[in-house]
Amino acid sequence: MAPVRVSVNGYGTIGKRVADAVARQPDLSLVGVSKTRPSFEASIAIERGYPLFVAGEAGAEPFRAAGIPVSGTLRDMIARSDVVIDCAPESVGRQNAALYQQAGVRAVFQGGEAATVAEVSFNAAGNYSAAKGKRTVRVVSCNTTGLARAAAVLRERYGVEEWEATLVRRAADPPETQRGPVDGILPAMRIPSHHGPDVQTIFPDLRISTMAVVVPTTLMHVHVNHVRLVRPPPSAEAVLEAFRQAPRFRVFRPWEQAGGTPQVMEFARDRGGRRPDMMENVLWEDGLGLTGKDLRFFQGIHQESIVVPENVDAVRAMFELAPDGPSSMAMTDRNLARAA
Repeated sequence: MAPVRVSVNGYGTIGKRVADAVARQPDLSLVGVSKTRPSFEASIAIERGYPLFVAGEAGAEPFRAAGIPVSGTLRDMIARSDVVIDCAPESVGRQNAALYQQAGVRAVFQGGEAATVAEVSFNAAGNYSAAKGKRTVRVVSCNTTGLARAAAVLRERYGVEEWEATLVRRAADPPETQRGPVDGILPAMRIPSHHGPDVQTIFPDLRISTMAVVVPTTLMHVHVNHVRLVRPPPSAEAVLEAFRQAPRFRVFRPWEQAGGTPQVMEFARDRGGRRPDMMENVLWEDGLGLTGKDLRFFQGIHQESIVVPENVDAVRAMFELAPDGPSSMAMTDRNLARAA
């Protein structure tokens, strides 16, 4: 069976990581990536051998003037593809949806778009089968991905009666120097925050409520979780072991001295790979407590990379290349690890 032809529309923070991940999967073939204007990212795409296509109204001339070769227009890239992973800025994906429909190609959208942009919202651990055979899928946001992964573990083993989470959100990604706050903590004056309802697009029956604050950091998000379980776990260690055994979790032990997000990202740098990314949910042994049915735990979410493997799994589900979520996740993670 020939690999599924995948293109990535938007080669920014998420798009460049998704392109790398797609290129490492033997059952997928990267057609190319798109940019609206020249940049160092466009130059690096060429260095990596990714065909570069021009999106937007500026056309190819600015790329030629910068000495960056292009392989055609966005429409050319779409025409060569079976599916487009849309990594355009928030709300632009919805504008692109009509273009993909007209071309008769499938599309994967990101969590910055409203859930109505696609037939189904997606998380590989939560609802892989719901995306099978679909033409449009939305991979939920970084925070929703982290919550959904944890919910998949806890629901299966113990059941969830009620979940309350406070999200301590990073203010910006590292390159976004124009964003703030520089010195302040900003409560999100929307209660509940949008994250809880977004998790319910994966688990409609999950009783979850979320609040959020924005803090002046670029490293990661941190979730403060209080979950009332249906069945009490035998011990906190049993819960930790459940997370350890689940794919895409990293539980730090006290002796590792990774007590916060700076140390976690330093671990990611030392671990190696093309980028210092943490695609796993980060938990801490001494940041999890259990009292009867009440489970409390912190988790860290690297906003730049956590959704990357989910995009690969979404494509695999759409084309039914793997029988279930665990099989696809194992394949994705194995290929990412080999190429690191």
